[in-house]
Amino acid sequence: MAKSANGLWLLLGSLSLFACGQAEPPEKARAQPTIVSLNPCTDAILAEVAGPEQLLAISHYSHSAASTSMDLAKARGYNVTGGTVEEVVALQPDIVVAGAFMPPATRAALDDLGFEVVTFGVVSSISDARTQIRDLAQLAGAVDSGDRLVADVDAALLNAKPAGDAISAVLWQPSGIVPGEDALVSELLRHAGFTSHSAAMGLQQADYLSLERMLTNPPEVLLLAGQERSQQHPVLGQLPDIHRATLDSSLLYCGGPTIIRMMDRLAGIRGEIG
Repeated sequence: MAKSANGLWLLLGSLSLFACGQAEPPEKARAQPTIVSLNPCTDAILAEVAGPEQLLAISHYSHSAASTSMDLAKARGYNVTGGTVEEVVALQPDIVVAGAFMPPATRAALDDLGFEVVTFGVVSSISDARTQIRDLAQLAGAVDSGDRLVADVDAALLNAKPAGDAISAVLWQPSGIVPGEDALVSELLRHAGFTSHSAAMGLQQADYLSLERMLTNPPEVLLLAGQERSQQHPVLGQLPDIHRATLDSSLLYCGGPTIIRMMDRLAGIRGEIG
């Protein structure tokens, strides 16, 4: 009988240990990773999909009006980092999110210290932008939030699609350059009903467009996203057949919620033209 009782206690003990090994504390099961973002494009997306307690810091670019890709007031509600190893170590995030051009020495040091580093490249299409949103949302443990942001982006794209014919446009970017046809911003322009006049002129990604060449072969619409002397020249105001409009340079380079703002602006410009 004693032997039978001892066997029962051993069996109960084994079941208890098995249950402990299988069951995960509710707090751990609900936990989502903490993140430090070192890139302004990922800053903007993570601020939309991750909880504020998860995003321990964003890049210093997002605290500057000249380089932010998100609402400045919202950005300044987050801690900021210059991207140094020391700053990241002090924050002790579960994941470090960075751009593809992260300095190799910084990446190596963070790897050596055991931090998980995930890098994201520049998106060059709407499809890539959707994928980036979903990848970042999954990384943050916020898949539903990612799906909602993708739906908001798609709604903005749909709302900006014009009924009329395409209009030739030049996007004159900072430093007087134009985008190539494979850039995300070029696809967004096409989606909003603009054709690339610079491509028709034979210009490619980051080619310089001079004022003289602009004047000899003007587009229907000139989108000004820079502050170069040529882009502000008084002669541009004397060309009655060109519709001029400004674009904030923060709209040019990122996907995510930036697409929503860009499409709203492009739709507004189309509305000005009539």
